[in-house]
Amino acid sequence: MIAQETGALAELRSEIARNGFACDIVPHGEGVLEEITVQRPDLVLVEMGGNLPADEVGELVRRLKGERRLPVIALLPGDTLDSLNGSLDVDDFITSPCDAHELVLRARRVLSRARNIDGGELIKCDGLLIDLAKCEVILEGEIIELTFKEYEMLKFLASHRGRVYSREALLNKVWGYDYYGGDRTVDVHVRRLRSKIEDAKHTFIETVRNIGYRFKV
Repeated sequence: MIAQETGALAELRSEIARNGFACDIVPHGEGVLEEITVQRPDLVLVEMGGNLPADEVGELVRRLKGERRLPVIALLPGDTLDSLNGSLDVDDFITSPCDAHELVLRARRVLSRARNIDGGELIKCDGLLIDLAKCEVILEGEIIELTFKEYEMLKFLASHRGRVYSREALLNKVWGYDYYGGDRTVDVHVRRLRSKIEDAKHTFIETVRNIGYRFKV
């Protein structure tokens, strides 16, 4: 939730938590996008009105949806409802003060719709996004340049999250049955792939000793 914390919002946060959602309040202002990158939420609730100019809120929402690929619900003061127009690209809105149960229902609907819109075209995990339609890999908003085989391996492993594949199986699945190279090829590509998408904060591909590799659950 992006808002200035008040007693009412603190109570709303508690109610949201009691309904099964983890919720933190992040103040409007500098560093909010960086904070969201660290917390990696599934959905963002943005409080409208107050002292923040409408154009700054609009820019924040645009970046949340464009760079972070996050669904956004707007929390609107009831007396500003008439000012809402189509230029604010939010997935849903609710007026404040709001009922926590209604907000949770709206959040679940937005998240369900977002997953359905993905329609298998997007794979997301901890800041990593694989856009199957565009054949793009994006990490924390930055496009990662991969070779064709690196991309194919990442796509295959991420599409079967948690399942362990031997090197021989990966050769068959990614390179094809007519590939005559050794299974060392898989290790080399995994190492190069990890160097591009993993760091101290991100681990996606796990080594299963004496067997092969899997994409983390």
